[in-house]
Amino acid sequence: MNIQQTLPNLQEASLLLSELLQDVQKWEGTLAGGTKLGLGATAIDSLFQTKVSFGDPHDRLVRLTEETFKESSAELIDVYQQQMRSQYNFYYLSITVSLIPKLGAKFRRLTCQLDFSTNHENIDPIVQTIFPSQKWRDVMNFGAGMALGLNGNLDWSVGVDESQLEKMRNLLPAELKSNITNQSKFKAFIAVPTYKYELGQSEITAVGEGNSVCYWRIQDQELQKIGTVRFVIVFKVPQEIATIKLRGIVWAEPDMNWLTSDIRDVLGDLGDRFKILLKRKDDAANQFARGDAEEWILTLPNTTTSP
Repeated sequence: MNIQQTLPNLQEASLLLSELLQDVQKWEGTLAGGTKLGLGATAIDSLFQTKVSFGDPHDRLVRLTEETFKESSAELIDVYQQQMRSQYNFYYLSITVSLIPKLGAKFRRLTCQLDFSTNHENIDPIVQTIFPSQKWRDVMNFGAGMALGLNGNLDWSVGVDESQLEKMRNLLPAELKSNITNQSKFKAFIAVPTYKYELGQSEITAVGEGNSVCYWRIQDQELQKIGTVRFVIVFKVPQEIATIKLRGIVWAEPDMNWLTSDIRDVLGDLGDRFKILLKRKDDAANQFARGDAEEWILTLPNTTTSP
């Protein structure tokens, strides 16, 4: 899989923001005896103080078996029954990402990449399916709460309140309508019982099925309102594998039009490095990103547990 993206250096981004804050503050001067920041410095400080962080992937790590689906009244198709019996163990994992912006900070893009591996040479976990993805955008943008489930095809199904069902089906392409059902008649392993997405017209890029690395990119003009988003993965590993390594990196890129607008009065006075970067606008947003990078060793559960 060829993922065409540049991973940010989060430490360098923090240092860059700190230096930019000092430079802007110097040229703006201070107000009220140095106790207040100017307009530009306030914007940079709000960006600098923004927190982006992962939740704990141990929180919802569940082994999937034939019994898991029988108990949910969803029969696994033959190919996955055979794999579970003789070749692979399947797991469901969900992980949250929280974006906590300082008041005033504006963002345009959130990217999350997860890299699965083992300590065994030439053996990596295989990502079976992921959520969310672009094809589910209209359902997510509907704004209603929904139950996210995994059906016997190891594909996603959504259960909604009966009062919302017809409205939602009218929004969807034909290939998704069969995956939307009345929540009270839901036949699926319930992965997330109360999934609700708070943004509007987002663009979602999701890549990774069939590989050991997956990533999501969510673009939205109101991204700072996202709060907490949940990413869901089903993966499989050979049955002899008991632990895996998971490396994650997530970052939010600022809205560069907002940032440069607030420092426009001193832009001409900044050092050449910042003049060049800020004139590149969105092409330089990656270098001012706020984010988190983590690595976990996950002991894989041998038995199913409730999500």
